Amino acid sequence: MNLELGGQRVVVVGGARGLGHAIATAFAAEDAHVVLLDVSPETLAAADKLGGKGYVVDVTDYASVKATAEAISAAGHRVDHVVFAAGIGSGQFGFPFWKVDPGAWAHVLNVNLIGAVNVAHGFAPAMAESRRGTLLFLASVAGQIGSQTDPPYSASKAGLINFTQCAAKDLAPYNVRVNALNPGMVKTPLNRAVWQAWADGQPREKRMEYDDWAAEKIAKLVPMNRWQTPEDVAAMAVFLASARAANITGQTINVDGGYVMHS
Repeated sequence: MNLELGGQRVVVVGGARGLGHAIATAFAAEDAHVVLLDVSPETLAAADKLGGKGYVVDVTDYASVKATAEAISAAGHRVDHVVFAAGIGSGQFGFPFWKVDPGAWAHVLNVNLIGAVNVAHGFAPAMAESRRGTLLFLASVAGQIGSQTDPPYSASKAGLINFTQCAAKDLAPYNVRVNALNPGMVKTPLNRAVWQAWADGQPREKRMEYDDWAAEKIAKLVPMNRWQTPEDVAAMAVFLASARAANITGQTINVDGGYVMHS
């Protein structure tokens, strides 16, 4: 499908790997110009493979994010779309929440929520000035259901969904759309890390291999009884940036096989 994104510039934050990289790849397939921002040293090579440009940036460092946004603009490149796909978990398993060290909360919130705020501050003003563009924040079904698996992660994603709504209201008069995208069960390093944190806390006789643990969880929670793929998530991200989604803003869109159903 030609979504008429050719020639448009897309900044994918957290684009060196995982869901962010799948999204960047989908935009590149639409002939968009892709710019990757990521804390990983793999960023430059990943961007080069997509025919784009990469910047090694820590989203918790607002000065660095702002400088990068200004550098892109100074090069004469207008940014049409920004996707925030950076995210981390605490590396600890809840059930109940006090099993997670309170000290783990700050870093998760700083990356997943404040990082998104930093990116929005860095790029949104220029979009408002040009009166066009989209922002997309990758949240999670965990932010909708109060997942006990990783309470800091869950809370950070709930905050991100709320910030999406605030930003959408502020930017709507400037013709800039803002949405949140919630993946469900996707095989990513973050998903596997959740399993590892769970497994590490189990007695030996109750431990399960990753695939068995995930299959049981999917059967229990996902009506379509299957994994979601990075490509599923990327397809929705690309659609939401396109003119075909021109009247969609302030929404939380789930790609989760029916995990969360809401009116």
